[in-house]
Amino acid sequence: MIKPILEPEFVPAIKELERFNQEVAKYPNKQHVVVAVERDNGYVYRREFDVLPDGVNDEWNTFIIERMVKCFLWLVGGYKIYLSGSHKVYENIKSYYRVGGLREFDYNFMSTVYETEVQVIELPENEMPKEKGCSLKIGGNLDGKRIGFDAGGSDRKVSAVVNGEVVYSEETVWFPKQQTDINYHYEEIYTAFKTAAEKMGGDVDAIGISTAGVIIDSRPMVSSLFIKVPKEDFEKVKYVYINCAKRLEKELGHEIPLIVANDGDVTALAGMLDLKDNSVLGIAMGTSEAVGYVNANGGLNGWLSELAFVPVDFNKQAEVDEWSGDFGVGCKYFSQDAVIKLAPRAGIKLDESLSLAEKLKQVQQLLEDGHAGAKQIFESIGVYLGHSIAFYSYFYDIKNLIILGRVTSGKGGDIILEVAKQVVKEEYPQFANINIVMPSEYMRRVGQSIAAASLPKTNK
Repeated sequence: MIKPILEPEFVPAIKELERFNQEVAKYPNKQHVVVAVERDNGYVYRREFDVLPDGVNDEWNTFIIERMVKCFLWLVGGYKIYLSGSHKVYENIKSYYRVGGLREFDYNFMSTVYETEVQVIELPENEMPKEKGCSLKIGGNLDGKRIGFDAGGSDRKVSAVVNGEVVYSEETVWFPKQQTDINYHYEEIYTAFKTAAEKMGGDVDAIGISTAGVIIDSRPMVSSLFIKVPKEDFEKVKYVYINCAKRLEKELGHEIPLIVANDGDVTALAGMLDLKDNSVLGIAMGTSEAVGYVNANGGLNGWLSELAFVPVDFNKQAEVDEWSGDFGVGCKYFSQDAVIKLAPRAGIKLDESLSLAEKLKQVQQLLEDGHAGAKQIFESIGVYLGHSIAFYSYFYDIKNLIILGRVTSGKGGDIILEVAKQVVKEEYPQFANINIVMPSEYMRRVGQSIAAASLPKTNK
């Protein structure tokens, strides 16, 4: 197996699944377990597994099913977890998803997103809910005068787009993660809307927004952008984009269609527009790992696709994410955190007084200067990615995969891309036809803003 040179103890999720399945196949009395997660509007994601007979290795059974339940929740979303086939596994999973349990963070997060308590429910297999999915067709609308707004953690970008052409674009530094006052967010966002409207003669036909966070009905239910906003004010923050649009509607005297989407989904939509093809998984490696997916029909599945919290390393001694309290999750492998984590192993001492973004730039500069250890960092991330593409293909039908974000800037991105392709080709030839690319220069420059602006249909 190809291993990351700086983290040879890395255990690719897909490899551990294969090893587990090979062991299960030795038992004629293996058990059949069904797992389903239900989210809003009764949508259900369901998968079936063969596991070891109860009593053979209950710890391994629980570990594998627990990792997969975790994947489902962050991939698809959900507040009801259904299990059948092993009462022992059910009892363990139920004990994890509660206040004080091993997965308390996930329990609290999903309970907040769906505004209802997460439940773990055991059922006979014949009573398990059936799969029920959806395909949401949004984006690709380029008619009229549109605002595209991209809410990042360190800067906000707004574009005025007229019939598919960017006539104005502005990037402004802001500090949303440090602000407790919700009026700061309202004024910054509205100012961006107003500026873009003025560049189109004072009229707007539609507004599309790309933002970090979990988005339900154009509301950010949880978002790192508003992490400092007091809990008692968060209900108002959920409507920040909607209310800013209503304020502009009142000023202009007509309704303005609005759609707010997760920045990962907008990345995938931008990739679809750039490649002129569907089945696109977009992975942005920046402050964290932002991911989106456009399905074979050119629509969204309505999934969360929060792969930052999906485990890709099944090594129980892997580094723990400070926020979620879990090990081996994507944000520690496909973000600036990955670069910083690997720096000491590469013989690089980073200045602790620097910000995370500045530490990344320091390593990137060392790479440009020919530092061998810096090269090994990006090679290791490429190995992580190659194995994880195979794992992500367990859930997504991937025809095209686009990687972008500040971690992929400069030579580092080329190295990540080259190594990931090599790993897929040698380790997972069944996925060798996946088109793994970085975005074109045009997409990097204006593609994201056009994709955001194209989200809603106009009323015309």
